[in-house]
Amino acid sequence: CSGLIKIRLKFLNDTEEVAVVRPEDTVGVLKSKYFPGQENQMKFIYRGQLLQDQGRTLRSLHITDNCVIHCHRSRGAAATAAATALPDPVTAAPEASGLPLGAGNLLLPAVMVVLGVVWYFHINYRQLFTAPATVSLISVTVLFSFLAFGMYGQ
Repeated sequence: CSGLIKIRLKFLNDTEEVAVVRPEDTVGVLKSKYFPGQENQMKFIYRGQLLQDQGRTLRSLHITDNCVIHCHRSRGAAATAAATALPDPVTAAPEASGLPLGAGNLLLPAVMVVLGVVWYFHINYRQLFTAPATVSLISVTVLFSFLAFGMYGQ
């Protein structure tokens, strides 16, 4: 078909999709044609430049046959608006207490419990710990104490 060009849409996971468009099509038309319903979440990058102007034509951006446009799906305004419109009861409850419940927030207390157990063994079985091991244990305890006060202290 004359007048049509092929553009390679490349994603972060190195997959590609071929888009057949006209040079007169705009960035917005390309988004709506190949990502319907996700236009606000899609970011296009061409030659290191973010294509923000949805009204610019591909020809004005010097996009020709077999050019590569990098595509990134972000958690944009549409995803944020959907999340605020219908709050999830699972995530809404922990936020009321100030800290969301998740693996990242449970990691520091778990490490502190492990450090407490190691200190118990250090006190009761001192002969098993060398001087460098004791210095390392003190250093790790101080580091995680600063992390704990930084995360949970105000």
